[in-house]
Amino acid sequence: MGATLSIVIIAAIALAVFLGYKTKINTGFFCIIFAYAIGCFWMGLKPKEIIAFWPTNTMFVILAVSLFYNVAAANGTLEKLSRSLLYACRKFPGLLPYALFFVAVILSVMGAAYFTVLAFLAPITLMICEEAKMDKLTGAVAINCGALAGGNFPTAALGVVFRGLMDTAYESAPDLTAIDSFSSTLTMFALAIVSSLIIITVFRFGFKTNRNIGKGVQFTKPDSYTKQQKQTLALIFIMMAVVLVFPLLNLFLSDVKFISTVAGKIDVGLVAFIFAVIALLMKLAPQKEIIAKVPWNTILMIAGAGMLIAVAVKAGTIEMLSAWIGSNVPTFLIPLAFSIVAAIMSFFSSTTGVVCPALFPLIPALAVATGLNPAALFTCTVLGAQSSAISPFSSGGSLILGSCTNEEQRNSLFNRLLFVAVPISVGICAVYNLIISMIL
Repeated sequence: MGATLSIVIIAAIALAVFLGYKTKINTGFFCIIFAYAIGCFWMGLKPKEIIAFWPTNTMFVILAVSLFYNVAAANGTLEKLSRSLLYACRKFPGLLPYALFFVAVILSVMGAAYFTVLAFLAPITLMICEEAKMDKLTGAVAINCGALAGGNFPTAALGVVFRGLMDTAYESAPDLTAIDSFSSTLTMFALAIVSSLIIITVFRFGFKTNRNIGKGVQFTKPDSYTKQQKQTLALIFIMMAVVLVFPLLNLFLSDVKFISTVAGKIDVGLVAFIFAVIALLMKLAPQKEIIAKVPWNTILMIAGAGMLIAVAVKAGTIEMLSAWIGSNVPTFLIPLAFSIVAAIMSFFSSTTGVVCPALFPLIPALAVATGLNPAALFTCTVLGAQSSAISPFSSGGSLILGSCTNEEQRNSLFNRLLFVAVPISVGICAVYNLIISMIL
């Protein structure tokens, strides 16, 4: 009975992903339906128990952080920042791919969502590639890697989600000692920066079309920041300091009671709400606009998938999968397996909405059973999933294609994203993950 139920739940997860991809309806909606059908009518759970599986904490943090950073998106601060940073790199045209990468990283670290960063940078990047005689695929990979790597920062859009999913994974395994999700995502961020630089370097020097890069490019000096934009930047830096200082101090001075107490009281979601209200009181952006920019589609996808995964945990499916992987896959290959499986899943579905909610709950028990570092497994999963995010079927890849100026260019880039960028990125990341899993 238990094995049959687990197989049904796994099939339901796969079917939800397929239906979401095929119908273009939010995958989370299908997950909620399957959670209700399997939980109530097969497992005998009460409807209130199913509703209680809604991941309130994760949803709250995403909502709060996006509300605050939407202020910067609404009043043009993020776009102005990207143009200013690119202009600052005008004396080093040969390093344009790295400049684009770090611009995307900074925007993501400052809270811009992955989709937002690419929406801002994709048109600019393709224009720069045209003027600078730089391979467009190289530019696309650079901003995609930057948006993802920067987003992994503990207080950034993706990092907040990953921290919540890590904590949820350990809540589902109360007998195990939880890891520090803050330091784990900080490590993930650093490792993502390194892997991204390796990938960009391969593209930068691996294509003949980049030999004359930077010759003839013209950089336009952006307008000065407005008063509102300067105030928005100040609020962003202050909020980052509030959220980061005490948790970072606690990593090195955990024996100081005052620091550990304050660090334990700092919550990025609650702090973000405070700063969102301050921004509204300062009239830095219209309330209606920042609420409209909240990524409700992503929130619903993550929440719905979380409910179905919670049903899987209740049914023992996660424990069964952990045991199967632990006994059938050689220990040293487990990080590689997570990397490749995550990359395949991410090719068709959302990293934050489907891949990580499905794979993260496997990691705590598996790490204990195999002796592997759970932080390394979380990192391998995320980096593996992000390695195929340049796919033209993903939101990022489609945004890049949408920024092409003509159909011929779009068709060419579509094929190169699919048959060049994805295989190279996934392959490099798989080898990289295998190496870091041996080090961590």
